[in-house]
Amino acid sequence: MITTSGLTKVYRSRGREVTALDGVDLHVREGEVYGVIGQSGAGKSSLIRCVNLLERPTAGTVTVAGQDLTALAGRGPRAGRELRQARSRIGMVFQHFNLLSSRTVQDNVELPLEILGTSGKERSRRALELLDLVGLADKAKAYPAQLSGGQKQRVGIARALAGDPKVLLSDEATSALDPETTRSILQLLRDLNRQLGLTVLLITHEMDVVKSICDSAALMEKGRIVESGTVSELLATPGSELAAALFPVSGDASGDDRTVVDVTFHGDAATQPVISQLARTYNIDISILGAAMDTVGGKQVGRMRIELPGRYEENVVPIGFLREKGLQIDVLGQEPALVKAGAK
Repeated sequence: MITTSGLTKVYRSRGREVTALDGVDLHVREGEVYGVIGQSGAGKSSLIRCVNLLERPTAGTVTVAGQDLTALAGRGPRAGRELRQARSRIGMVFQHFNLLSSRTVQDNVELPLEILGTSGKERSRRALELLDLVGLADKAKAYPAQLSGGQKQRVGIARALAGDPKVLLSDEATSALDPETTRSILQLLRDLNRQLGLTVLLITHEMDVVKSICDSAALMEKGRIVESGTVSELLATPGSELAAALFPVSGDASGDDRTVVDVTFHGDAATQPVISQLARTYNIDISILGAAMDTVGGKQVGRMRIELPGRYEENVVPIGFLREKGLQIDVLGQEPALVKAGAK
């Protein structure tokens, strides 16, 4: 549904150049919720604004629903009209709501339809339908100043859906909200994704957002995507930065007389007493240095850092036992070639 290829954005100011996007390749499948996560300055906002060409890319292409939007940019009046039509099929939700204070809630939702030239009767019908969908049917005549932050964001979502888009872009839509309101907005986005078949691309700096609703995710650093995939794939990838960030565990990994292992549980293995089985089978003392458990996609997932007595070479068999149980194993402080050889 969304593809970027070699996407580059360079900002020029006072003789200086700042590269916000550096050859970004992104692939978002139809009907999924895709999260892009990274620290401030990683390029997340530039990416999402380039997807609907609110920012014109310096280089590269953006394709949405099979249409190359970058081919329409700056190509004359007809192409400009086509670009506006393409944009109308892409909804956008902003961090700070961007509602017009002088308009009622219903009028704010009707605004995109008004711009598209939709009749007044149809605008009213569609706006009331959308407000009911986001749980604000009783607020149609209220003004933004009378709403809570969560209610304002629901209005923003309803407005983004006015043009019946196939794609919804969310630019830090929950970062200005309290935790409870954040959960309700994320649940609303997931419900809309399922009910309407919406493809949702959201950017965030909060790992909890990815854990709550994302099917796939990408990690951005310094204008590049350094890691991407479905959440389940990432959890099963050795050394995944995103998996480690989703389920952070602590504990000293140094020492020549012990082996420290990060164990990722997902699928059926998450409900099995694997660690106690390991201790009984090999009659070894296992220290648990840290653990993090949560629910992702309705399934329990977690990561545990454990310590086994003795060097890595002495623990090849117990580690093999864990792998046979379907667990993802990362041995800390070992060279990859040594770990791979030991796994064999």
